[in-house]
Amino acid sequence: MEQQHKRSAFSGKIGFVLSAAGASVGLGNIWRFPYLAAKYGGGIFLLVYILLAVTFGYTMIVAETALGRMTRKSPVSAYGTFGKGKGLRLGGWINAIIPILIVPYYSVIGGWVVHYLAEYLCGRGSALAADGYFSAFISNGLLPELSFLLFTVITLGIIFAGVRNGVERVSKVMMPVLVVLSVVIAGYSMTRPGALAGVKYFLVPNPANFSWMTVVTAMGQMFYSLSIAMGILVTFGSYMKKDVSIEESTENVEIFDTAIAIMAGLMIIPAVFAFSGGDPDTLQAGPALMFITIPKVFDSMGMGTAAGVLFFVLVLFAAVTSSIALTESAVSTFEDELGWSRTRSVVLIAGIMVALGSLSALGYGPLAEVTVFGMQFLDFFDFLTNSVMMPVAAIATCLLVSRVIGVEKIAEEVTQDGQRFRRKPVFDFMIRYLCPVFAAIILASSVANALGWISM
Repeated sequence: MEQQHKRSAFSGKIGFVLSAAGASVGLGNIWRFPYLAAKYGGGIFLLVYILLAVTFGYTMIVAETALGRMTRKSPVSAYGTFGKGKGLRLGGWINAIIPILIVPYYSVIGGWVVHYLAEYLCGRGSALAADGYFSAFISNGLLPELSFLLFTVITLGIIFAGVRNGVERVSKVMMPVLVVLSVVIAGYSMTRPGALAGVKYFLVPNPANFSWMTVVTAMGQMFYSLSIAMGILVTFGSYMKKDVSIEESTENVEIFDTAIAIMAGLMIIPAVFAFSGGDPDTLQAGPALMFITIPKVFDSMGMGTAAGVLFFVLVLFAAVTSSIALTESAVSTFEDELGWSRTRSVVLIAGIMVALGSLSALGYGPLAEVTVFGMQFLDFFDFLTNSVMMPVAAIATCLLVSRVIGVEKIAEEVTQDGQRFRRKPVFDFMIRYLCPVFAAIILASSVANALGWISM
């Protein structure tokens, strides 16, 4: 386990927790979670999600963080440490490639957020609420590309500054601000006339709304929301000091991530309920919710411009903290596997981001006629990573931990310096049996949905 360069490190527990929470809290929490909760049962979806987060989510975060800290390596080398067979390193490469494929198209959506924020700051919020605005914007070609490049420059600038001076320092500022903004916007949203019906729908479980798809969808959302199987937690674990408790840090990340998801629901669901007169179908606009429905909601409010500015600042912060986590994981892989300097590794990921991201940015405009399996580039990269590669990576991690490394070795890492491992029985049972089954269900249901065999 010789190292070719001095390993970076977080300053301590706060640095790790806020950086890992920043990785977890992203566009998935603030826009995907609310519309899925609205579509699949409201309060009952929220209850199922929380139960899965404290079992499946907890287990995978502990496993990946411990693997990273144990080896002091990024995913490929971390997997390879436990055997010379190519099979193990393949599992590491799947984990490593996922963020390299995600961050370009994620930055395109981040660019859309930058554009919307700029429009609100210029007082043009009403224009954003006009019918057809979003479609015209993403098909423009030049505007989405410029917005994407600006977001990419912000991300790379933070990464170039390093782990402690870049990733950790930005997360320490952005995450508390994000919490404050979410509380302010949620408070404003819940006081709108007619909003309390939305609060009740979201927070009070109604068993009549439960279905099998509630479980499958909550499982998938939890999976992506907590940044499981993206290589990020392995990488961040490799930067974690030995005297920091893995279990306590994991619990803090769980709480932070779930709290922001709940706050996002309280920001969006009551406001849309009030706007639509209590019609939950309005919330099921899916990805269009944040860029089409929400501007219409803000436009119908008093102080709509101020609400729009605060909301899109919050979304931008969430997008940036996740994009730097994804990019950091990719840079760490290049440093470890190619033996490159940080500068050279950042330049390489910059080239990949611009090349692949431009395909996604232009995919609804000049490149609209070019599709992959009938999907635009952004949709294809999203499907490939979220629906196929991430469940496979999670299964690989479960098998590595339970069959190759052994649960007791992970327990030894977690209990360094006398730290406790209170939920070890839960971890043991989940990593051996339920987690790989859950990941396989996500894989099968997602692929079946993409092929049109089932409807989600």
